[in-house]
Amino acid sequence: MRVGLHLGYQNLHGIPDRETFMRETQFAVEAEAMGFDFVGPVEHHFTDYAACPDPFGMLSYVAAKTSKIDLITAAVILPWNNPLRVAEQALQLDVLSEGRLILGMGRGAARREFRSFGVELADSRELFDEACLLIMEAVETGIFEADTPHFKVPRTELRPRPFKSFRDRTVMVSMSPSSVEVAARYGLKTLRFSQGDWRNAIPEINQYKATFQELHGRKAPPFIISDFMICFDDKNRVADYTDRYFGPMFQTVANHYEFMSPHFKELPSYSTYAYMGERAEAAGGADKAYKDYIGGNMIGTPEELVEHHNERFSMVGDYEMLCNFSFGGMPYELVYEQAKLFADKVMPHLKTSASVPA
Repeated sequence: MRVGLHLGYQNLHGIPDRETFMRETQFAVEAEAMGFDFVGPVEHHFTDYAACPDPFGMLSYVAAKTSKIDLITAAVILPWNNPLRVAEQALQLDVLSEGRLILGMGRGAARREFRSFGVELADSRELFDEACLLIMEAVETGIFEADTPHFKVPRTELRPRPFKSFRDRTVMVSMSPSSVEVAARYGLKTLRFSQGDWRNAIPEINQYKATFQELHGRKAPPFIISDFMICFDDKNRVADYTDRYFGPMFQTVANHYEFMSPHFKELPSYSTYAYMGERAEAAGGADKAYKDYIGGNMIGTPEELVEHHNERFSMVGDYEMLCNFSFGGMPYELVYEQAKLFADKVMPHLKTSASVPA
């Protein structure tokens, strides 16, 4: 099992952006020495919720400071980016990192970010589906050519040219039935965020595996789960830091994506977000609904996290993990403390997990 480090670039610390950004980026550099297999940032813009506007630029810095850890864009949001430029940036970073790039792509969900880029949230499904295929072809062949409803580009040779295949190094964020279907059809690995009871996701996971096998004649690759992490030896510290940092973080997530807004109900391709809003309403508001969210993520002592992993593994089968330790304004002293404890006491168990059928 491969274990990675996910960087959210959330600034709830009340310190200057420059300091927060560089501390988060340095944490990514140090992930290699901690034993993580891959590392990557989100792409988000404009707010304290998360602010890493250019995953390729950030990972170029990390590539120069490391030698073996894989680098994942987790994820570059295609509706906000020109697909020709995404293909160029991916090929350039792959050269700079000597083939360590994992190209992760997503379609976004926050109206505030779509508005500022002049893109309609309702168009995200079509934009992603078209751009993703164009990029996959371009990074494989070195040629970009587009004649789709949204993109018209004459045959264009990309430089630097690709020097190795991306076929096993492309990932898609899949948080809805339509996204799962696209990922399986395109032959992409999937990335899912922990957003509640994993039993609710099993139908989508099984559908992805079955469709992938049917269309491509081989077993689907293990998907990636991105977890918010709280890991301390003392149960009292776990409880304290969960209330102190996870609660505000979840409130920020709920506000950023407007979980309580009815607009997701009008967008079938965002059914997961509509469901979360309905669940929050039933619980009496987003500030009270986060307990279900906690249950899906990795929170506890090292022993509890191993147990949580084993339980989830028995439900969903093979998966890889992306760990986010830095959120909610948690001081970096605590971020490093729990990351080191996780690397020392939990990661060895994860990396030796035997494959079992779900």
